[in-house]
Amino acid sequence: MPPAALSVHLSIGQAYAWSVFKAPLESSLDISGTLSALPFQLGIVMLGLSAAFGGTLVERNGPRWAMTVALVCFSSGFLLSALGAYTGQYWLIVLGYGFVGGIGLGIGYISPVSTLIKWFPDRPGMATGIAIMGFGGGALIASPWSTRMLESFGSDSSGIATAFLVHGLVYALFMSLGVLLIRVPRPAEGGAAEDATAGVGGVQVSARDAVRTPQFWLLWLVLVMNVTAGIGILEKAAPMITDFFAGSSTPVSVSAAAGFVALLSAANMAGRIGWSSTSDLIGRKNVYRVYLGVGALMYLLIALFGDASKPLFVLCALVILSFYGGGFATIPAYLKDLFGTYQVGAIHGRLLTAWSTAGVLGPLIVNWIADRQQEAGKEGPELYGTSLFIMIGLLVVGFVANELVRPVHAKYHVKEGVHVPEPA
Repeated sequence: MPPAALSVHLSIGQAYAWSVFKAPLESSLDISGTLSALPFQLGIVMLGLSAAFGGTLVERNGPRWAMTVALVCFSSGFLLSALGAYTGQYWLIVLGYGFVGGIGLGIGYISPVSTLIKWFPDRPGMATGIAIMGFGGGALIASPWSTRMLESFGSDSSGIATAFLVHGLVYALFMSLGVLLIRVPRPAEGGAAEDATAGVGGVQVSARDAVRTPQFWLLWLVLVMNVTAGIGILEKAAPMITDFFAGSSTPVSVSAAAGFVALLSAANMAGRIGWSSTSDLIGRKNVYRVYLGVGALMYLLIALFGDASKPLFVLCALVILSFYGGGFATIPAYLKDLFGTYQVGAIHGRLLTAWSTAGVLGPLIVNWIADRQQEAGKEGPELYGTSLFIMIGLLVVGFVANELVRPVHAKYHVKEGVHVPEPA
């Protein structure tokens, strides 16, 4: 089951490597940097929306159906983008990669989550961490692969179109492995898979009732705060480290900044499996105390001393990005603890609207403030000081929200004996 999940998540994790196509698209289609980011931004928004609206269908129809839909949408998005690049119609790239491909991102992201939790009920954090690790690590494969393709095919419209075409075909083949391998545990065979309602303490809550509980919205707030803080560094990583040490005796080169971005991707991926597995040992609430509390401390160290020491800056950023990845991987297990395994995939899908919110909020805070500071004549670390303290405040808000999480009231529990429907 983990390889089946990884085949999908490693594919859709290509989204984090979109920046490889930004410069070629800007030069070949004569568009601005803001426009070249639009497919990625729309893709992340559609990820959250399609996960929210499609979560119930995933639970009803099963993971194989969901992975098939993800395969068709994600690959079709690349094929439409190839047509758009070849004909010079940028709106087709936005429609293909952003809208159609974004639906594939959302359905593909949640497709294996509840299934893995059912297969490994004693280690839900580790199980979901293995799958979601793939989404964080997808860019480590896609980024060099896409770069080499553009070098081989050319970075003009025809070369970009060919690269998109190859992406669509290869990812379709790779994701089909997950479609063929994935399945849910058989009910009534004994063991943990016998009763779908045999969750933690017998607690089981439907997706419809979960969104009516304060626990759901507290976790939604926790995820927004944690993701906003992480994506604030991730989206601006290369220029941020360059600006911090621009006035020092040893400025950061372009290649070193690129290496820093690669390190952050590795920390993002490692955090997804490492911290989510740790949550199985110390508990979900405790690990989020680490994400939010220690994360705020890391931001404080960068704000106060980041420009004085490169090792300190890099270490703090790596820790923050490991928390960013860990937060994504731990949240399904946290939901399982609170709401049980019944419809946990649908609940997770609704919660991912927090990702859509944070995906807009994080870059907006950092970039808008940096632009205003630059207009005021500031430079270096002064461009980011206000943003860093805002991130600290957001993490404190998330910490408080996590502390307020309590067990779900009995009035929201489903009746005993309710089983998850068999896949269609």
